[in-house]
Amino acid sequence: MAEVKAKNTGLQVDTLNLSDVVLPTISSEMTEAKYVLLQGQELNGQDKSDWTKIIQYAKDFLAYDYYLISSPMWNFTIPYQLKHYIDVIIQPGILFQFTANGVEGLAKNKKMFCITSRGSDYSVGTYLHQFDFQEPYLRAIFGMAGIVDITFLNAQPMDYTPEVAQLSMNKALEGTLSLAI
Repeated sequence: MAEVKAKNTGLQVDTLNLSDVVLPTISSEMTEAKYVLLQGQELNGQDKSDWTKIIQYAKDFLAYDYYLISSPMWNFTIPYQLKHYIDVIIQPGILFQFTANGVEGLAKNKKMFCITSRGSDYSVGTYLHQFDFQEPYLRAIFGMAGIVDITFLNAQPMDYTPEVAQLSMNKALEGTLSLAI
């Protein structure tokens, strides 16, 4: 990060470690409240308080020009903490809207970098590529929000010998630094 900040002196970096935050719960009650809001009605009490938090997370996300997601692959996709965060922020009227022509993303002209670690090699052309639900999901969900400039760097395979894992990590680190600088 020091190299990136040195080359980009005006860069402000904020970090959200999803393991350290308690995100609002997306319960059936919250889903019902969402539809009340979508119908243009007001919320009261706890529903209003909970939705205020959800809306703030979504607006905070939208405020940035660049995003970096650093995530391992879990069971062919993303960890539940990241999925929970995405469920909180991907809200109609904030990150996307429904139009006569379909869904329109509202997070346009933004760039995302996704750095992942994977136990095996899921590259195109490998047998395991068919099980990579991580990259397609992140491209689809953030693409719906309008973020289409997404670059992936995958440290893979990491569950092989220590030597192979170190080579994979070195390659990913070199790629990360070249993208950042």
